[in-house]
Amino acid sequence: MPEKKEPLDLNAMPPSAADIRNEVIKRAREEDQKQAKAKAVQEQKAADFAEDFLKNHVSEADVLAVRRLVANAVQAGKFEAMVYSFSSDLCSDSGRAINSGDKDWPATLQGKAKEFYDRYQKLAKPQGFKLKAMIISFPGGMPGDVGFFLNWGSDRA
Repeated sequence: MPEKKEPLDLNAMPPSAADIRNEVIKRAREEDQKQAKAKAVQEQKAADFAEDFLKNHVSEADVLAVRRLVANAVQAGKFEAMVYSFSSDLCSDSGRAINSGDKDWPATLQGKAKEFYDRYQKLAKPQGFKLKAMIISFPGGMPGDVGFFLNWGSDRA
């Protein structure tokens, strides 16, 4: 059963302007705290990713994730898939060589990105795959994330 609401007393004093201002300020502070917590969580995730990226090796789970992405792309009738992404800050030049299309961009790779590239050179390139690296985001106009795109399309048009 629905609750019965008390009838509105039209003669009751409304909250004061100061009370309403304080409520708005309180809600703004709560929202700021919520956003600060979310930002801290994101920063921690980025720090954890960077540590794993630079200190650990490509795992079986990483390889399986790439294979799953390729399989999904094939199922969708595509000839290319973004198989890995990471912050351009994790390149030795912050992604400048990749962004400018420098042919020596692989020399700027570190950590897992270097391992993925080396695996590509050893295992996938001889099988006819192509790999390109691109900056996929530009926060504040600066290179953000790098994407590795694996391609298995024909060279013939």
